[in-house]
This record gives sequence, structure tokens and C-alpha cells, in this order.
Amino acid sequence: MVETYHREESERVLGPVIQFLLRHGIDAKSLSKVGHAGEVIAKTAESGHFDMVVLGSHGHGALANLVMGSVATQVLALCKVPLLLVR
Repeated sequence: MVETYHREESERVLGPVIQFLLRHGIDAKSLSKVGHAGEVIAKTAESGHFDMVVLGSHGHGALANLVMGSVATQVLALCKVPLLLVR
């Protein structure tokens, strides 16, 4: 039931984005997984032999990242694939 929920939510959010990109000639594919975001992104990028990970950063300050952590910081620390952070 949990897997179905996550799959449906992923399709609901990413479906329109994929369709938009396809209309503009970009053959986009999506992949959704459940887990700790930083770890899952890094492991997926490496196991999927991706060329690059592009990740948005919310731009929180150093104190907020220290207290809450940051997915971008975790991916940067764990990922061996080149990472492009977009702010």
C-alpha cells in the first residue's frame, strides 16, 4: 500500500513535467525511490551510471544546514558522480 501511494504520487507530480519535456524534444525519463534522499540519490546515480546529478539548493544558511542537514550536502558528500547545484 505504501509503495502504491509513493508510485502514484510520483506519477502525479512528474507526469506533467515529463510530458512538457517530451513536447519540447527532450526524451526524459523519471525514477522514483523511497528512503533517505541524500543516500538514495547518490546510490542511484552511481548504480545507474549517470553522467551528472543536477540538484536544486534551497540556499539555507550554514546554521540551518548544520542543525537540519541538507540533501544537497549529503549528496555532495556521498556521490562519486559529478554534481551540479542550482540555486
